[in-house]
Amino acid sequence: QVQLVESGGGLVQAGGSLRLSCAASGTIFGINYMGWYRQAPGKQRELVAGITSGGGTNYADSVKGRFTISRDNAKNTVHLQMDVLKPEDTAVYYCNAHIVSLSSLPRDYWGQGTQVTVSS
Repeated sequence: QVQLVESGGGLVQAGGSLRLSCAASGTIFGINYMGWYRQAPGKQRELVAGITSGGGTNYADSVKGRFTISRDNAKNTVHLQMDVLKPEDTAVYYCNAHIVSLSSLPRDYWGQGTQVTVSS
């Protein structure tokens, strides 16, 4: 069974930094796209950043220049370095990965979410 487990959320002051991590475990054959999404109260879930298995990245306009996504293919992990955090970055952050496993067809998996709170 494939699982995504996130870590690294918390409370930080505006201008500060946090690093989120997500580890995929289970009978994994390969991971294509990995990404981070976020959902603030009363708002829809939105893509923050994504990265392909080849290292290609994409970012939401609101985080460009402040956030950096990276991955370790050997460890099946993805990270989100968040710098110059703003109060509007406050949300629950979710890890997402499109995984080819040995036990099911390729599909998207989601982590349980980690809270990021930025105080002004």
